[in-house]
Amino acid sequence: MHEPRKLYVKSFGCQMNVYDSHRMADTLAREGFVETQDPAEADLVILNTCHIREKAAEKVYSELGRLRKQKQEAGSDTMIAVAGCVAQAEGAEIMRRAPVVDLVVGPQSYHRLPELLADARAGKRVVDTDFPVEDKFDHLPAPTRAATRSRGPAAFVTVQEGCDKFCTFCVVPYTRGAELSRPVGKILDEAARLVDQGVREITLIGQNVNAFHGEGPDGTVWSLALLMERMAGIEGLARLRYTTSHPRDMDDDLIAAHRDLPQLMPYLHLPVQSGSDRILAAMNRKHGREDYLVLIEKMRAARPDMALSSDFIVGFPGETETDFADTLDLARRVGFASAYSFKYSPRPGTPAADHEAQVPEAAKAERLAELQHLLEASKAAFDASCRGKTFEILLEKPGRQPGQLIGRSPYLQSVVVNDPPAHVGELLTVTITDVGPNSLAGVPVGEAGTSPSSVLSRPLAAMEA
Repeated sequence: MHEPRKLYVKSFGCQMNVYDSHRMADTLAREGFVETQDPAEADLVILNTCHIREKAAEKVYSELGRLRKQKQEAGSDTMIAVAGCVAQAEGAEIMRRAPVVDLVVGPQSYHRLPELLADARAGKRVVDTDFPVEDKFDHLPAPTRAATRSRGPAAFVTVQEGCDKFCTFCVVPYTRGAELSRPVGKILDEAARLVDQGVREITLIGQNVNAFHGEGPDGTVWSLALLMERMAGIEGLARLRYTTSHPRDMDDDLIAAHRDLPQLMPYLHLPVQSGSDRILAAMNRKHGREDYLVLIEKMRAARPDMALSSDFIVGFPGETETDFADTLDLARRVGFASAYSFKYSPRPGTPAADHEAQVPEAAKAERLAELQHLLEASKAAFDASCRGKTFEILLEKPGRQPGQLIGRSPYLQSVVVNDPPAHVGELLTVTITDVGPNSLAGVPVGEAGTSPSSVLSRPLAAMEA
């Protein structure tokens, strides 16, 4: 009997990369690989990369430097592969800059990993960054029950890939290709299989997930709202989410789904990027400031407990102090429960990278600090408003202390519970008793009358996982 080969996969960036990493591991499991959390003992290391921002790409090269040193010191013959969007964008450059890499594979070709690895083992340095005609999803094996259970009760399902929006700062249309939606039947089959294996929450993912237009079983084109309505009927599926959405594709049917589907969580990540109409036009976002604010009003009218998350870019070429003030104003008006904010970083090949009016780094850093201070205060206020409220949480994993479990609220907040009368994978109704910087604490509803001090035997900050 041969010992199984060990696989280490490290994901950078978005949820789609996490999903892709799982599917790569599932593909290689049929080749005798088992996953390890220690790259030092791996026979194959895969870095599944993100190319959205400059630092993300540099992190990959830094990681490759550490792997090269590790290989040299251990005298190992570990194979190293780079997958994902950096691979797609910089395949030849990776091979030039990091000779330790054996294989580069783009996000549309990872179903071909077994044959590509065979070529690499034969001594070839392989680069596969084509956009193949065949659909990779038709060739990917389903995860085993054990693999699904090891990943927890919440799972991602890709329903759409690529982007046709061509925002001037973004490389996604070049690294992931044009918008493509999977057939509804295949999505439903995958979701039903995951639920049968113990998954209770599914997040539908795509670069522009609400632009979904997959072929339905009846031969017609289905919207994301119709897909989720059908998914809500899967017995045992308790929660639905979707990300990432574009404001242009938030139609009335999708807004109504938040009103009508109890399984659809009252939390939406809807990137706005800027609060300035002038900058939004320069970004080619195809929506304006007022369009976005009207959307938020509609969402909250349909679902009054709706909370919002967003993305912001500060220091986009040509951004003035007035433009930035508009962004601050929009953030105050919406009151985001969570948000991600970044300094603009030029991505080679995108129109904005060649813009003459680049904002100085010092100004970008100052604006980012001011925006993040506002967004952090907004998040803290939202979290504080949850104290005393009752939520149903999905228990996902053990906490740091014995007897603790950590769950997720409907708003994706981490909630710590001591000695819950439930297990990982179960839903538990709790009352929030304490709010920390990174998580909340709750007690089961039957114990909600207990004072926080008697429930929390240690400070919340020390409990957070």
